[in-house]
Amino acid sequence: MESIEIQGKTIEEAVECGLQELGVTREQVEIEVLEEPTLKGLIFKKAIPAKVKLTKK
Repeated sequence: MESIEIQGKTIEEAVECGLQELGVTREQVEIEVLEEPTLKGLIFKKAIPAKVKLTKK
């Protein structure tokens, strides 16, 4: 099975980018959230992106 790991500002953005890269629809993949997006640091100076893994079914 083909799979990719991809990052985005939000989970939805990461999923959409991954779907475009694989050339498939949401129904054709399994989605695993590897990392939730977070904001860290004093007054949120560092944003940590969402990371997802998409695997073709």
